[in-house]
Amino acid sequence: MGRQRIDALVSGVGQSDVGRRLHRPPLDLTIDACLAAIADAGLRIEDIDGLATYPGGIDMPPGFSGVGVSDVQEVLRLELDWFTGGMELPGQLGSVVNAVLAVSAGLCKHVLCFRTVTEGSAQGGGGRSAVMPGSGGGGRGGSGVRMGSFMQWSLPYGAPSAANWIATMATRHFHEFGTTEAQLGAIAVNGRRNAALNAKAVYRDPMTIDDYLASRVISSPLRLFDCDAPCDGSTAVIVSAPETAVDLRTAAPRVESVGTAIHGRPSWDQWDDLTTMALRDASAQLFAASDLTPADVDVAELYDGFSFIALCWLEALGFCGRGEGGAFIEGGANIAREGVLPLNTHGGQLSGGRLHGYGFLHEACIQLWGEGGDRQLPTQPEVAVAGAGGGPLAASLLLTRS
Repeated sequence: MGRQRIDALVSGVGQSDVGRRLHRPPLDLTIDACLAAIADAGLRIEDIDGLATYPGGIDMPPGFSGVGVSDVQEVLRLELDWFTGGMELPGQLGSVVNAVLAVSAGLCKHVLCFRTVTEGSAQGGGGRSAVMPGSGGGGRGGSGVRMGSFMQWSLPYGAPSAANWIATMATRHFHEFGTTEAQLGAIAVNGRRNAALNAKAVYRDPMTIDDYLASRVISSPLRLFDCDAPCDGSTAVIVSAPETAVDLRTAAPRVESVGTAIHGRPSWDQWDDLTTMALRDASAQLFAASDLTPADVDVAELYDGFSFIALCWLEALGFCGRGEGGAFIEGGANIAREGVLPLNTHGGQLSGGRLHGYGFLHEACIQLWGEGGDRQLPTQPEVAVAGAGGGPLAASLLLTRS
């Protein structure tokens, strides 16, 4: 791994309404977010010449997407020089990394990237089981439907969810390093405290570590508040070429480096070290390509589809040593807004809502611009990291304000 040929800015961000169940068409939410991002960058619709998304216009599982590149191009009448969308990317932010590479290669100047979910509404009154594969709730692998891929080995044992797979990894981490439930709970409590300052957050009521420990176990050792909150919403970001900076609304964060590497098996359950994930390799690549170090990072916006994933990101990115994540987050002081490494200042997905990766990059840019309002960090951050993905999926971006 060496230096990367990256030359790109994040020029604008936008977000639709976010709610537990909005019952609005996903395309409506997507266009709201896209138009907001274009306006935020100070651009016009006709300036957009690239388009990127994850996972594309798929309709299974319910609410996971529903909007693809062609939908947005048609509605906005875009003339594109480059576009991409699909499932097989290094995590949700892999689509943004693709946009960074396309801009750096000179294929286009302004790429509109978007991610939309309506998982909250899709569940109706049935909760997550209503859309879970293997549950009989209508997802692929429901009652009477054969399931292929690796899930043919997990479904017979009642493990259809990433909650089960991540729980096995957390159990291994607990066993090897002495990590405790109370330590892990600090991530959930910190997220809730930050979400209280975010008007769009799904859950804003106060939560203590005792509340966390009293919540029901979902898949040991993961509890209810270790799991992200399905919701409806869309997030968009615009990746722009540096030579367009004079046309932008404000000074745009620069993409210092990206991390997408995976050196282990592309598997949830056959990874070589079940105390970590593919984020181990993506994180190493991120800093190997930069002169910056973990000590230079002022704010971290890291994927918490389950709280244990965020702990793994902290270790992999070098904010603490391997196996030291529990001690680092214990009590929450280090990861608080006023701590040495503010974490998930918008509430993350545990309390802010499961916007599936894009929300972390959105928040990183908001903080670098100093536009976080009540949740803005007291000291202006200069360097931010955004990382998304768990299991065999991981992509990260290192951003600088200047």
